[in-house]
Amino acid sequence: MSKPSIPKGTRDFLPEEVLNRRYIFNTIESIFQKYGYLPIETPVMESLSTLTGKYGEEGDQLLFKVLNNGDYLRKADQDALNNKDSKKLTSSISKRGLRYDLTVPFARYVVMHQNDLSFPFKRYAISPVWRADKPQKGRYQEFYQCDVDVVGSKSLLYEAELVKIYDEVFTALDVAVSIKVNNRKILEGIAEVAGANDHFAAMAVAIDKLDKIGSEKVAIEMTSKGISEHASKTILSSLSMTSLAEVSSLLANSKVGMEGVEELKSFHRFIDPIGVNNNIGLDLTLARGLSYYTGCIFEVTADDVQMGSIGGGGRYDDLTGQFGLKDMPGVGISFGAERIYDVMKELGKLDSIPSQSPVAILLSFDEESLNYAFRCAQHIRQAGISIDIYPEAAKFKKQMKYANARGFKYALIIGDQEVADQTLSIKELQSGEQQSLSLDETIELLKS
Repeated sequence: MSKPSIPKGTRDFLPEEVLNRRYIFNTIESIFQKYGYLPIETPVMESLSTLTGKYGEEGDQLLFKVLNNGDYLRKADQDALNNKDSKKLTSSISKRGLRYDLTVPFARYVVMHQNDLSFPFKRYAISPVWRADKPQKGRYQEFYQCDVDVVGSKSLLYEAELVKIYDEVFTALDVAVSIKVNNRKILEGIAEVAGANDHFAAMAVAIDKLDKIGSEKVAIEMTSKGISEHASKTILSSLSMTSLAEVSSLLANSKVGMEGVEELKSFHRFIDPIGVNNNIGLDLTLARGLSYYTGCIFEVTADDVQMGSIGGGGRYDDLTGQFGLKDMPGVGISFGAERIYDVMKELGKLDSIPSQSPVAILLSFDEESLNYAFRCAQHIRQAGISIDIYPEAAKFKKQMKYANARGFKYALIIGDQEVADQTLSIKELQSGEQQSLSLDETIELLKS
């Protein structure tokens, strides 16, 4: 029999790890709610027709497809099967896929429920997504995203609000970050100035890989997609600009480019007066490879750990239009929960998270003591205190070994004397100090 395993790019989490992850989720969710965003849920599976074509050619290749139910080969395209044409075959054997992100399902949700929503509609979602990417440090095939979006408004106020949410979340998690800001219209303007506006999508996908493969390979990829060598050099040299004044000078004759500049100026008029705790700045190398972005775009990286982006997002003013609902602008950001967890673990930040495990366990010497312990446990729980109980009157050494392995602070020990006196012997496991208290006194101690 082979050893049990899990699919590549997925992970198991031990109880303490799950509690730490929930602390991160709860921190993020509390700030989402503070800004007036409401939770929604969508299925883990979507129709492939919903997902395909929304993420660009490379994104489509990373979609996990789900085989049709039953004898899926019976209705398969035989020509495609015989010719080993996997792309053509897929459409006949798979109608569904696992969601790639939470944004496209949200756009589909808005279109289907538009009569039930009040716009602008502000929503958040914390759920797993799947991508058939090559697993590596900080990159998994199954991972959680924490998304917050608003649809139904073109106001740049929301871009500022979302950046402030980034700032507050990472401040609360005690992780220093840099928030990179750009605008897709500025990149369109650069493509226009370079004479590559017909190849903008390919340019954006290539630029998005700059931090991974370097400028030389990005230039090679751009030329392989039909962008001239001269245009590639012009594009890459333009990306070194760090101020909107420089960008304005370059793009003075590009209408779309100047629209991007003005949008970033409007964004700064909102965000600059209130300030942020973390670094924020213009980064023209930020492209966000997903094809649905149309305006301001954002990316967040940790300052003290090499991990890639731990958050990203931007404006997508026509995503619902792909489902038949025009004039429904939207903007949103996402937190990469898996990478945030890994960053906090590497920085030792998880060690300072208050334990959410029970602080104490009840141990018993005999059956009568066990029955008394069970009754005490219920009273303690009714007082709002989490407590565990060893389920049998086993050898005391065995019970203490379990209590120490679980990391409880106190062992509440019950024997004949405690039953007779209606008390509990409270042993602090780290110091070894022990005292006898009534049940009410024990509850007060555990509350403190």
